Amino acid sequence: MFISELMPVADVMDILSKHQVVTDTEFIDLVDAYQRVNVEEILTLHNSPPFDKSAMDGYAIVASDSFSASNNNPISLEIVDYIGAGSFSEKKVESGMAIGIATGAPIPEGADAVIMKEYTIPTDNGIEIVSTVSPGENIAVLGEDVKKGDLILSENTFIRSQEMAMVALSGYSKIEVYRKPKVLVINTGNELVNPCEDLPPAKIINSNRYALKGKVESCLADVTLKHCVDDEDIFKNLLRESVKEFDVIITTGGTAVSKGDVVVRMVEELGEVLVHGIAARPGKPFAFGMVEDTPIFMLSGYPAAAFVLFDIFVRPFIFKMQHIDYNHKLVKRISNRKIPSGLGRTDYIRAFVENGVVTPKLARGSTIIRTLMSANAYIVIEENREGVFEDETCDVLMFDSLRP
Repeated sequence: MFISELMPVADVMDILSKHQVVTDTEFIDLVDAYQRVNVEEILTLHNSPPFDKSAMDGYAIVASDSFSASNNNPISLEIVDYIGAGSFSEKKVESGMAIGIATGAPIPEGADAVIMKEYTIPTDNGIEIVSTVSPGENIAVLGEDVKKGDLILSENTFIRSQEMAMVALSGYSKIEVYRKPKVLVINTGNELVNPCEDLPPAKIINSNRYALKGKVESCLADVTLKHCVDDEDIFKNLLRESVKEFDVIITTGGTAVSKGDVVVRMVEELGEVLVHGIAARPGKPFAFGMVEDTPIFMLSGYPAAAFVLFDIFVRPFIFKMQHIDYNHKLVKRISNRKIPSGLGRTDYIRAFVENGVVTPKLARGSTIIRTLMSANAYIVIEENREGVFEDETCDVLMFDSLRP
């Protein structure tokens, strides 16, 4: 049976949490691991750096040879070798000697400091040094960053470029991560057509196709797009086959209770509808169900409503499928206008925030897309609050925060 009473947003979130699914895992090349989540903790196989190395271009010396050096008292040293990056010297540095060395090259035996090239003067037989260095100066010591066996990634770490670099330094070329969710977006409706110059009578351009493709990809998932007419048998067969292939299915349209709205009825026939109708604006006819363990998000066909519903309900779900630790982050801002709202529902109002002040987009109907282009946030008015007064603090969800 369909759920007839409007469900509070908090209860919807609780149902989604109880039916949260996660993807299985796969080994991938480290080069492809950006913005993925590793499965198990990773211990480094190497010290980093793997040897004492020079942090500067200059000369490896015995530090005590420099203790009295100055511009007025240059100290002469004999150059006995040169070490470039990727090579090493078998010569031992003793007092009175210097070995030229490049940044990153291994410190030769006997040397305990590197003097920068800028503090030396070339001579016929070597160099004169005109500055002092302390023991250990300009040397990156073995294991200074991490030591062999150190934990470098805990399980379920979101991998950025710096984590990729650290895993590489630790000796790994492959990594086990959670698989990207495979998401199917089905836009339903006889009225929908692709973008065109001459719009046929009674037809509407399918903008949800493009908006939701971008939305799903912003959740780091793979997306497939399909359109289905308002035919029960066609939609039912498409859904029956799709749950075998996809991890999540998102539909738009067909969620209200009317003759042409087939989506919720077919999900009920094939599985279970857990949510149908929520106490929120926009997007009251939102529905959620499960078919053969595949979550089905049924969004309003109105573009702006689908846009908001995705951000509020679908986005956290897809992130958590990948073990990405994500929750909405509300911040407090001051409204520069009075905003009416009704008790018993949660309002999500497109808005623009600048310098700590939020301006609501008062044209906030479910079909109005243009306001989303000029918005950078949602004002969130909880169900127990009867609007916001001018100059009053309100909760705001910034668009920039809708990511890991």
